[in-house]
Amino acid sequence: MDISQRIENALTNVLQKAKLKPAPPKLAAALNYSIFPGGARVRPQLSLSVSIACGDDDPLLSDAVAVSIELMHCASLIHDDLPCFDNAELRRGKPSVHRAFDEPIAVLSGDALIIMAFEVLANASKNNPYRLNELITCLSRSSGMPFGICSGQGWESEPKINLSAYHMLKTGSLFIAATQMGAIAAGEESEPWIELGARIGEAFQVADDVRDYIETSEVSGKPAGQDLNNNRPNAVKELGFNGAVEKLEDILGGAISSIPSCEGEAQLCEIVRIQADKLKPIKIKKVEI
Repeated sequence: MDISQRIENALTNVLQKAKLKPAPPKLAAALNYSIFPGGARVRPQLSLSVSIACGDDDPLLSDAVAVSIELMHCASLIHDDLPCFDNAELRRGKPSVHRAFDEPIAVLSGDALIIMAFEVLANASKNNPYRLNELITCLSRSSGMPFGICSGQGWESEPKINLSAYHMLKTGSLFIAATQMGAIAAGEESEPWIELGARIGEAFQVADDVRDYIETSEVSGKPAGQDLNNNRPNAVKELGFNGAVEKLEDILGGAISSIPSCEGEAQLCEIVRIQADKLKPIKIKKVEI
């Protein structure tokens, strides 16, 4: 079974349990709506790829880690789209959760996914319970304050924004969790995997900023020009289009070289190279703003 199928199967199993009685049907439907069909699943694929490269001695736990990261990511998207933040109408090419259902259901959906992410880890750690503490610590740190996505979201309310910190926290932190937790799930040290996650996370955010500038809603699956319309931090706004593209190339150039020595290093290098190519927007024009 390939990586993508492992992730989809594991997500399906988790969401099926969320529908068990006495689950409120509307909330259960919103949870399923927010997860399927998914996006690129970059974070869980990265996590599972690292686990496999490190030996994958507990596939159940490796799958759970990948799922927990995707649940946390999807929760952050639901909250990010809310009227109090971006008030986005589209996500992944369809109405955002608060548009498809309502705002209270969207808030509850995000909250439920966050809690579910930790429950998934706890349920899958029976064979290696001593790994659970580090996994929970890593996911908590990458999601909360001061080093996680909540902190990154908080920068949007500041009068003066540190773009590097914003990118690292709002996007990079969960990518760092993906690489670290992938290693932990396979019984390896997590510290050597920080740089890879940080580089891919920063590249992902810069690429997203570039797409926000050049792509239409039909192409991206979400509202175009959202950062500029909401006066959000944006690499294109700060560096110019050419500068943002150059920054993206620089970050991706160092990602592969940062991969630690491991059993599946060659295969992981190829996976990271493929993901790096996917990050680059199709339309790269030499434009300045």
